[in-house]
Amino acid sequence: MFGTYKPEDVTVLLKDITGMVEPQTTEEREREIQSGRHYCEMLPIEYEPSEKYQKTYEDALARYSHITAKAVGAVSQRLWNAKGDKLVLVSLARAGTPVGILIKRYIKEKYGCDVPHYSISIIRGRGIDKNAIDYILERHDAEGIQFVDGWTGKGAIQRELAKAIEDYPMIDNSLAVLSDPAYVAKYFGTHDDFLIASSCLNSTVSGLLSRTFLRDDIIGEKDFHGAVFYDNLMDRDVTYEFIDAVEAKFEFEDESDTAEDKPDESAIDEVRAIAKEFGIDDINLVKPSIGEATRVLLRRMPWKILVSSKNDEEHLGHLYQLAREKNIEVAEYPLKHYRACGIIKSMADT
Repeated sequence: MFGTYKPEDVTVLLKDITGMVEPQTTEEREREIQSGRHYCEMLPIEYEPSEKYQKTYEDALARYSHITAKAVGAVSQRLWNAKGDKLVLVSLARAGTPVGILIKRYIKEKYGCDVPHYSISIIRGRGIDKNAIDYILERHDAEGIQFVDGWTGKGAIQRELAKAIEDYPMIDNSLAVLSDPAYVAKYFGTHDDFLIASSCLNSTVSGLLSRTFLRDDIIGEKDFHGAVFYDNLMDRDVTYEFIDAVEAKFEFEDESDTAEDKPDESAIDEVRAIAKEFGIDDINLVKPSIGEATRVLLRRMPWKILVSSKNDEEHLGHLYQLAREKNIEVAEYPLKHYRACGIIKSMADT
């Protein structure tokens, strides 16, 4: 174990590669990614939030801890009804890990069962960490395994997961998330694209761990995928402030499955329409959902942020703040599944 997560909350199945990888600037990484190098072979210089943005995050946490807690309760109850005490939570690092901890704590408090919880790596285009999966299968029954993430964007991770688990037909390849605006997760808290405050920050709300890393010269054949521990940011770590703030708002009444109208157009079709309208050839440059738009502003080279409303300070205030800091245009657009969508700058145009 490394990072600042408590061992009673999660077992982190990642290799500590601290000091082994030289971080690169956002522009350097973006050029290499768009030239064909895989993002998992590089690490960014970790964004340290400004004082103003940190306050925006704290406001978002105070404002949305209750709706986040309700989503935790809803997805936890769906998981418990489906799998009961056989449940084994497998969070997808890094955004899924604090969500997995919250689900684990909710189930323990409501049902009195301390379910196992692991955090492992999945990388778009490279698949899931099979060494980590094999480690879990040596210790638990396959039918109890449930993958957990924070939210869905255009459904890329669900598709990656389904492909990666083809070699493990006994494992449920579904996803459990808090926010599922793409309508692709089997287990969800809500389909509303709401702000999960942990998406506002990087490592400082994720146990001080980097995004996951995979490169042959550092990650051996029998190693878990890697991550860096940013122990130099210990004084900025708010991982447990987030977890404890949401846990404090847990409610334990039964959540009825209320019907939510699904948009006529699929999420991926909406993304393709956005790409076509803005002349974007690669839909990987279009990142829908509040969480994904936030990531674009934090660690990519943003070109434009689309929002359902430029006057939605309640849901989108942190995006407005980041866009102002980075001098990025925020434009209104008639989004159907989402409240926001980030568009990455094509480096061929710079």
